[in-house]
Amino acid sequence: MNKIVKYVVLDILKNKIVVAYMAVLLLISIGVFNLEDNASKGVLSLLNIILIFVPLVSIIFSTIYVYNSAEFIELLVSQPIRRTNLWMSIFGGLALSLVVAFFVGCGLPVLLYAPNGTGLIMALMGIFISVIFTAIALLASVLTRDKAKGIGVSILLWFYFTLIFDSIILFLLFRFMDYPLEKPMIAFSFLNPVDLARILILLKLDISALMGATSAVFRDFFGGTTGMMIALLSLSAWIAVPLWLSVRKFKTKDL
Repeated sequence: MNKIVKYVVLDILKNKIVVAYMAVLLLISIGVFNLEDNASKGVLSLLNIILIFVPLVSIIFSTIYVYNSAEFIELLVSQPIRRTNLWMSIFGGLALSLVVAFFVGCGLPVLLYAPNGTGLIMALMGIFISVIFTAIALLASVLTRDKAKGIGVSILLWFYFTLIFDSIILFLLFRFMDYPLEKPMIAFSFLNPVDLARILILLKLDISALMGATSAVFRDFFGGTTGMMIALLSLSAWIAVPLWLSVRKFKTKDL
């Protein structure tokens, strides 16, 4: 299992797309912090990079890698290796590689220029987002044998989590604006890892105005240790559930 993870990591880290991804993140991060006179402003400027660009690269690259490695996976399946261990090894290699690329490209600059709680939560959310969308990509790729359909499903999932979900929430807020929806908004936030990461970062940045009328409720719930732990457990579940579903599907899939 460790040998497969090592092979996947070394193979991906030599990939030009991953190297370019890491270089782009590094250039943007250093550029943003050098242009801003305040570290918090730099972190805020990087917010959309973390919440839009990182999940896009993670889900698309992981999906394409699985499809391009189909012959390699079929070869390993023919060996005396449990399918669960094989799939977990591929996930581990993909997730570790994308986390390394993100951390070198964005995490390190954030921690260097903003060595405080804000920088730490920003780097941590980026790592979570990378791993979560890798798990979602593996689920999307194992559901269909057709590469085009698999990539299409991945793009639609990214589009849903980054744009469509927020549109649905805004529609509900306007449609039921006469009702107290502050507390239901907390429940809705757990249905989207991107929104959950955004809330945790904005709370650390102490910019309540960007969170609208629900800011006080979010601050009361997520501002404490218990709320933070629940949020981190929820993000962990966003890794575990798609991964578990993909493992179940892969174990019975006819290759």
